[in-house]
Amino acid sequence: MGRIFEKRKATIFKSAAQKSKLYSRYGKQLYVAARNGVPDPEANPALRNLVERAKRENVPSHVIDKAIQKAAGTGGEDFQPARYEGFGPGGALVIVDCLTDNNTRTISDIRSCFTKTGSKLAANGSVVMSFEHVAVISFKGDNEEKVLEAMFAADVAVEEVECEAGTITVFAPPVDFYKAKRP
Repeated sequence: MGRIFEKRKATIFKSAAQKSKLYSRYGKQLYVAARNGVPDPEANPALRNLVERAKRENVPSHVIDKAIQKAAGTGGEDFQPARYEGFGPGGALVIVDCLTDNNTRTISDIRSCFTKTGSKLAANGSVVMSFEHVAVISFKGDNEEKVLEAMFAADVAVEEVECEAGTITVFAPPVDFYKAKRP
Protein backbone atom coordinates (compact mmCIF):
# COMPACT_ATOMS: atom_id res chain seq x y z
CA MET A 1 0.00 0.00 0.00
CA GLY A 2 2.88 2.35 0.57
CA ARG A 3 4.81 4.33 3.10
CA ILE A 4 2.19 7.08 3.50
CA PHE A 5 -0.44 4.52 4.46
CA GLU A 6 1.86 2.98 7.09
CA LYS A 7 2.60 6.38 8.63
CA ARG A 8 -1.09 7.28 8.72
CA LYS A 9 -1.96 3.90 10.23
CA ALA A 10 0.65 4.35 12.97
CA THR A 11 -0.70 7.83 13.78
CA ILE A 12 -4.28 6.57 13.93
CA PHE A 13 -3.33 3.68 16.24
CA LYS A 14 -1.30 5.98 18.48
CA SER A 15 -4.14 8.48 18.93
CA ALA A 16 -6.65 5.64 19.44
CA ALA A 17 -4.48 4.18 22.22
CA GLN A 18 -4.22 7.57 23.94
CA LYS A 19 -7.99 8.09 23.74
CA SER A 20 -8.68 4.59 25.01
CA LYS A 21 -6.42 5.13 28.01
CA LEU A 22 -8.06 8.49 28.80
CA TYR A 23 -11.61 7.13 28.42
CA SER A 24 -10.98 4.10 30.63
CA ARG A 25 -9.35 6.26 33.33
CA TYR A 26 -12.31 8.63 33.43
CA GLY A 27 -14.75 5.74 33.23
CA LYS A 28 -13.26 4.21 36.39
CA GLN A 29 -13.13 7.52 38.25
CA LEU A 30 -16.73 8.36 37.32
CA TYR A 31 -17.83 4.88 38.39
CA VAL A 32 -16.25 5.24 41.84
CA ALA A 33 -17.56 8.78 42.35
CA ALA A 34 -21.08 7.66 41.43
CA ARG A 35 -20.83 4.55 43.63
CA ASN A 36 -19.63 6.52 46.67
CA GLY A 37 -22.47 9.00 46.42
CA VAL A 38 -25.62 9.46 44.42
CA PRO A 39 -25.34 8.58 40.70
CA ASP A 40 -26.78 11.99 39.83
CA PRO A 41 -24.28 14.77 38.99
CA GLU A 42 -26.63 17.47 40.32
CA ALA A 43 -26.76 15.86 43.78
CA ASN A 44 -23.15 14.62 43.92
CA PRO A 45 -20.51 17.42 43.81
CA ALA A 46 -17.58 15.02 43.33
CA LEU A 47 -19.30 13.39 40.37
CA ARG A 48 -20.25 16.78 38.93
CA ASN A 49 -16.62 17.92 39.16
CA LEU A 50 -15.40 14.77 37.39
CA VAL A 51 -18.02 15.13 34.64
CA GLU A 52 -16.90 18.73 34.03
CA ARG A 53 -13.25 17.68 33.91
CA ALA A 54 -14.03 14.79 31.54
CA LYS A 55 -15.94 17.10 29.20
CA ARG A 56 -13.00 19.54 29.18
CA GLU A 57 -10.76 16.69 28.02
CA ASN A 58 -13.25 15.76 25.25
CA VAL A 59 -14.46 12.47 26.72
CA PRO A 60 -17.62 11.50 24.80
CA SER A 61 -20.90 11.74 26.66
CA HIS A 62 -21.70 8.07 26.03
CA VAL A 63 -18.58 7.07 28.02
CA ILE A 64 -19.67 9.33 30.89
CA ASP A 65 -23.27 8.06 30.82
CA LYS A 66 -22.16 4.41 30.65
CA ALA A 67 -19.95 4.78 33.74
CA ILE A 68 -22.73 6.47 35.72
CA GLN A 69 -25.29 3.85 34.65
CA LYS A 70 -22.91 1.04 35.60
CA ALA A 71 -22.55 2.57 39.07
CA ALA A 72 -26.32 2.83 39.37
CA GLY A 73 -26.52 -0.95 39.41
CA THR A 74 -26.33 -2.43 35.93
CA GLY A 75 -23.46 -4.80 36.85
CA GLY A 76 -19.82 -4.70 35.87
CA GLU A 77 -16.54 -4.38 37.72
CA ASP A 78 -16.26 -3.28 41.31
CA PHE A 79 -13.52 -0.65 41.54
CA GLN A 80 -12.45 0.63 44.92
CA PRO A 81 -10.22 3.55 45.81
CA ALA A 82 -6.90 2.67 47.41
CA ARG A 83 -4.22 4.87 48.98
CA TYR A 84 -0.59 3.92 49.41
CA GLU A 85 1.98 6.07 51.17
CA GLY A 86 5.73 6.06 51.12
CA PHE A 87 9.00 7.91 51.19
CA GLY A 88 10.57 8.72 47.84
CA PRO A 89 14.10 9.64 46.83
CA GLY A 90 15.65 12.23 49.11
CA GLY A 91 12.99 11.66 51.77
CA ALA A 92 10.17 13.13 49.65
CA LEU A 93 6.70 12.23 50.90
CA VAL A 94 4.66 10.28 48.33
CA ILE A 95 0.93 9.56 48.36
CA VAL A 96 -0.48 7.31 45.62
CA ASP A 97 -4.27 7.41 45.17
CA CYS A 98 -5.57 4.84 42.72
CA LEU A 99 -8.58 2.75 41.73
CA THR A 100 -8.35 -1.00 41.82
CA ASP A 101 -10.44 -4.08 41.29
CA ASN A 102 -7.66 -6.34 42.60
CA ASN A 103 -5.78 -5.14 45.69
CA THR A 104 -3.11 -7.85 45.49
CA ARG A 105 -2.09 -6.94 41.95
CA THR A 106 -2.13 -3.22 42.73
CA ILE A 107 0.07 -3.45 45.82
CA SER A 108 2.62 -5.57 43.95
CA ASP A 109 2.72 -3.02 41.09
CA ILE A 110 3.10 -0.12 43.53
CA ARG A 111 5.75 -1.95 45.53
CA SER A 112 7.79 -2.67 42.38
CA CYS A 113 7.61 1.01 41.35
CA PHE A 114 8.81 2.09 44.77
CA THR A 115 11.62 -0.49 44.77
CA LYS A 116 12.88 0.50 41.30
CA THR A 117 13.28 4.13 42.38
CA GLY A 118 14.94 3.38 45.71
CA SER A 119 11.84 4.40 47.66
CA LYS A 120 10.08 2.74 50.58
CA LEU A 121 6.42 2.03 51.25
CA ALA A 122 5.17 3.31 54.58
CA ALA A 123 2.31 2.35 56.85
CA ASN A 124 -1.08 3.91 56.19
CA GLY A 125 -1.39 7.30 57.86
CA SER A 126 2.33 7.91 58.33
CA VAL A 127 2.68 10.32 55.39
CA VAL A 128 -0.80 11.80 55.16
CA MET A 129 -0.55 13.26 58.66
CA SER A 130 2.02 15.74 57.29
CA PHE A 131 -0.53 17.30 54.94
CA GLU A 132 -3.66 19.37 55.43
CA HIS A 133 -6.53 18.80 53.00
CA VAL A 134 -8.05 22.20 52.10
CA ALA A 135 -9.66 23.90 49.12
CA VAL A 136 -7.59 26.85 47.87
CA ILE A 137 -9.19 29.43 45.59
CA SER A 138 -7.09 32.31 44.33
CA PHE A 139 -8.08 35.24 42.13
CA LYS A 140 -7.26 38.86 41.40
CA GLY A 141 -8.78 41.52 43.62
CA ASP A 142 -8.14 43.55 46.72
CA ASN A 143 -11.42 43.77 48.67
CA GLU A 144 -11.44 41.07 51.35
CA GLU A 145 -14.76 42.25 52.78
CA LYS A 146 -16.66 41.63 49.51
CA VAL A 147 -15.06 38.21 49.16
CA LEU A 148 -16.05 37.23 52.70
CA GLU A 149 -19.61 38.44 52.12
CA ALA A 150 -19.86 36.41 48.90
CA MET A 151 -18.46 33.29 50.57
CA PHE A 152 -20.82 33.57 53.54
CA ALA A 153 -23.75 34.14 51.15
CA ALA A 154 -22.77 30.92 49.36
CA ASP A 155 -22.70 29.11 52.74
CA VAL A 156 -18.95 28.39 52.63
CA ALA A 157 -17.10 27.85 55.92
CA VAL A 158 -14.07 30.04 55.20
CA GLU A 159 -11.00 29.09 57.23
CA GLU A 160 -8.72 31.93 56.15
CA VAL A 161 -8.50 34.76 53.60
CA GLU A 162 -5.18 36.25 52.46
CA CYS A 163 -4.77 39.40 50.39
CA GLU A 164 -1.32 39.85 48.92
CA ALA A 165 -0.10 41.89 45.90
CA GLY A 166 -3.56 42.26 44.36
CA THR A 167 -4.39 38.55 44.74
CA ILE A 168 -6.94 37.17 47.17
CA THR A 169 -6.57 33.58 48.35
CA VAL A 170 -9.42 31.83 50.16
CA PHE A 171 -8.87 28.66 52.20
CA ALA A 172 -11.97 26.52 52.84
CA PRO A 173 -12.85 22.90 53.66
CA PRO A 174 -12.60 20.61 50.62
CA VAL A 175 -16.31 19.74 50.75
CA ASP A 176 -17.12 23.43 50.15
CA PHE A 177 -14.89 23.78 47.08
CA TYR A 178 -17.70 23.68 44.52
CA LYS A 179 -19.83 26.15 46.50
CA ALA A 180 -16.84 28.50 46.86
CA LYS A 181 -16.04 28.25 43.16
CA ARG A 182 -19.52 29.31 42.01
CA PRO A 183 -19.99 32.88 43.42
